[in-house]
Amino acid sequence: MSVPMNSNTPKLTYKRILLFWLPLESTWLMMALESSLLSAIIARMAAPKFNLAAYGVAFTFIMVVEAPILMIISAATALVKNRDSFIKMRRFTFALIGIITFVLGIILLPGVFSFLAQRLIGLPENVAGLTYQAALISIPVPWAVGYRRFYQGVLIRHNRTRYVALGTAIRLTGLTLIGLSLYQFSILDGAAVGAITLLVAVVLEAVSSRFMAAPIVKVLLGEADHKASPKDTLTYRAIFKFYFPLALTSLLALGIQPAVTFFVGKSRMAIESLAVLPVIGGLVFIFMSCGLSFHETSIALMGNKNRNYKELRNFALGLSGVTVGLLACIGFTPLSYFWFRMVSGLSVELTQFALSPLKLLAVMPGIWMLLTFQRSVLVNARNTGPITWATGLELLIVIPTLFIAIHYYDAVGAVAAAVALILGRIAGTIYIFRSFLKILKASREPMTRLDSGCSPGSN
Repeated sequence: MSVPMNSNTPKLTYKRILLFWLPLESTWLMMALESSLLSAIIARMAAPKFNLAAYGVAFTFIMVVEAPILMIISAATALVKNRDSFIKMRRFTFALIGIITFVLGIILLPGVFSFLAQRLIGLPENVAGLTYQAALISIPVPWAVGYRRFYQGVLIRHNRTRYVALGTAIRLTGLTLIGLSLYQFSILDGAAVGAITLLVAVVLEAVSSRFMAAPIVKVLLGEADHKASPKDTLTYRAIFKFYFPLALTSLLALGIQPAVTFFVGKSRMAIESLAVLPVIGGLVFIFMSCGLSFHETSIALMGNKNRNYKELRNFALGLSGVTVGLLACIGFTPLSYFWFRMVSGLSVELTQFALSPLKLLAVMPGIWMLLTFQRSVLVNARNTGPITWATGLELLIVIPTLFIAIHYYDAVGAVAAAVALILGRIAGTIYIFRSFLKILKASREPMTRLDSGCSPGSN
């Protein structure tokens, strides 16, 4: 079994960071591309505007419900060190999956869903019907996501990041084959095609992740119970104390999305906005994936007392600049037309409509990179509480911004959403910076002039 990357290993180099990060980034990049691929397929089917809107809303429902399980990958990376911790984290994961699936079943009761989709969000009846169909198909998705994220965390912990990337490649291959087959030969609505395709893909990835983690699991389970010292013994109380802020953070973060959907559904040009937001989100997510993949990289490589902080920070700052520059090149040049028209399959009308929100969101990958790096320092120090508060602040900024922009300024929904998301993320980044600095000072990392590059103003 490989030595965990947070053990006392030689000094970290940028080459080593790159080699560790690239497989994880390829994983997130493939996940980002799958969103764009599904949107492109749905956009080329019948009634694309309604089906894109329905799939986007259904995906939002599923993401919000499964939010508490998403950070299991970070928890497994940080906590699974021996037989005892593996068994307890696995039990914790499976119990959480069961609770999430039960909650999703309640939400999808016809009366409950009708209230949420039509009365609360204000979806037209035809879009609500398409949304319900897609959400119903997606019931097993939280199980598959939680299962594979647990085993991906185990793989990352033991320096098997290339297997994480391989699992996602299997998922993307399955998604492409199933999606194109359904597009060509099925008579299903576009939203249903998107849901079925995504379900099959995540199940394939979950099964393959478990298979690839089997050698590590065998070694962990083969360890004698007495090998774990009292200091290393993980209790369920400790797991809950560590994980609850992360789960709440994920829930609050994804809670932003239904808030956006709710207000956008009542805005000017609501259907157009709901139709383009998944497409815009898919494109922005491609560049935000760098921050998501670097989060797990930083947790695994930070080392004791943040001894590798400087190297990881400089790498993060470089990625931040690159991602913003690349997205801006798309948003402010004719490449945007190529992406929305040729790749995503949007109509001329929807392509023109999507340009302004995309230009506003060009800075988002950079902000997200800096925020996730700060989060990784807190997770490495097992101080996850401030992460939750920062995310809660994001939500408190997003909701009033949307309300004011839409109800007082009659803003177009997609534009209002872009502004609200940026302001919320900036607020969260500034809030978490104080706790971030305290941890660095406590670990006696020298605060050089370069550290000031992570100041609230630059974030």
